Amino acid sequence: MSRKELVFLPLGGSGEIGMNMNLYGFGTPANRQWLMIDCGVMFGDLSTPGVDLICPDPAFILEEKEALHGLLLTHGHEDHIGAVALLAPKLGCPVYATPFTAALVQRKLDEWEETGVDLNIIDMNARFELGPFDIEYVTLTHSIPEPSGVVLRTALGTVLHTGDWKIDSSPTLGPLTDVKTIKKLGDDGLLAMVCDSTNVLSSGESGSESRVRESLTKLIDAQEGRVAVTTFASNVSRVVSICEAAAAADRSVCLLGRSMLRIVDAARETGLLPKNLAFVEPKDAGHLPRRNVLYLCTGSQGEPRAALARIARDDHRDLVLGDGDTVIFSSKVIPGNEREIYSLQNDLVDRGVKVITEKDEFIHVSGHPCRDELKAMYEWARPHISIPVHGEARHLEEHAELAYELGVAEALAPRNGDLIRLAPDGPEVIDEVPAGRVYLDGDVLLPDGAAPMRERKKLGYAGLVSVAVVLDKRQEIAGEITVMGSGVYFTEEEEDISVEIEDAILDLPPSKRKDDEAVELAVKRAARIWFDRNWGKRPVIQTLVARVER
Repeated sequence: MSRKELVFLPLGGSGEIGMNMNLYGFGTPANRQWLMIDCGVMFGDLSTPGVDLICPDPAFILEEKEALHGLLLTHGHEDHIGAVALLAPKLGCPVYATPFTAALVQRKLDEWEETGVDLNIIDMNARFELGPFDIEYVTLTHSIPEPSGVVLRTALGTVLHTGDWKIDSSPTLGPLTDVKTIKKLGDDGLLAMVCDSTNVLSSGESGSESRVRESLTKLIDAQEGRVAVTTFASNVSRVVSICEAAAAADRSVCLLGRSMLRIVDAARETGLLPKNLAFVEPKDAGHLPRRNVLYLCTGSQGEPRAALARIARDDHRDLVLGDGDTVIFSSKVIPGNEREIYSLQNDLVDRGVKVITEKDEFIHVSGHPCRDELKAMYEWARPHISIPVHGEARHLEEHAELAYELGVAEALAPRNGDLIRLAPDGPEVIDEVPAGRVYLDGDVLLPDGAAPMRERKKLGYAGLVSVAVVLDKRQEIAGEITVMGSGVYFTEEEEDISVEIEDAILDLPPSKRKDDEAVELAVKRAARIWFDRNWGKRPVIQTLVARVER
């Protein structure tokens, strides 16, 4: 008879930053019961044209969904909840979240008109059972309200899954880290800690939000003209800090950007915002003296449709910035977004706007633990096993080495798809399961390598050529061959392409010219050869063969 095992399986977020999806299983290999923690996304980029969101591929757990007892959410960042509305209806399990996180998820469900998801709102320190798992939420600190670690107690041991966290001794919003509970886990014997690795390469500490508020207060008060501040909308603590700094400088705050409005609305609904916090409407803000208004904007990562990018392009209906105005980037540059952010900042400077970033002033701190904070967490929790997650390969491997230095007995740096036995006799990779990606293309989820995405990449590289040919009943060419291009380069000899296509068709025997596929193949081959010779690229060739009775 097979023995029972406790296993961990990351499907997203291990070997990459973003798109977090983790599974815990308990039971025999033939009869495991499962829990999922987080269900996030990452955003499309230039390598995925037309794609808005990228999700972990849930194919493995969909085959096991009858044994999936629930989806637990650690906090409300997109890389942890962004795929819930897309995938939870397919998973068919209940979803558990604290009030603010649940409010954000509910808005996503409403946006997608999903009414069949069982969303359960739980307390910050909730404890409940799902299948073989005894679950407890543990309060941490992070750059969004209500960040929680998840404790999973099983017959084979206890695991602490941290989610995203940092140590902030003076947060501006929300409680302190629940050190007492974490220390008790260590006292009772913690089997494993599955832990955030984002800042493992950074020494020291990430810094306190209260110090950022002090710095912002001085900086905003020193500015003349209009001030716009951009930050991560989900960082409600930072939003409150900016609003308090604006009030100290006698500036009214105007919110610009859909995600900023959505986050602030959710924070107000769940009682997180100070009761005296008020905002002015964009139509009214424009009538205020320039010295008495502050715009709080989306777009810190250079997103082309966000409020700040539209302001930089001078196509925002409510705000124009120019000489004497200031834009403050109270955020960091997320790797991969450098080009968009620097282009946005240059556009603002070209308009005469002063740009201030975290490189110029102390106006941002990370929401993830640096090495000294990791050291403190390991001293509190004292796990037997360390499983680093939420990081690229270099982060995970460095985190594993650090864990050994801090006295952990065993460490294993996983990759997406690694099925890891934690107990008994762990950690050990005992299997590898499919762990790919699915892409949100419009309103449709497509698998990795789907034809529309492959074709779109080709179009982005060398464009599209359409060739229309008409044949009569004698299999002769009737009329001129039409060649049209989009995103392609035609030389002065462009008429030669029609001649070469015509020659390729006429080189076919009459019997072959009756076959549309044979004609299309000849046309494509001739067109590709022509473009390869005259341009050095091979565009996508689209052919249309029509026939007339004459």
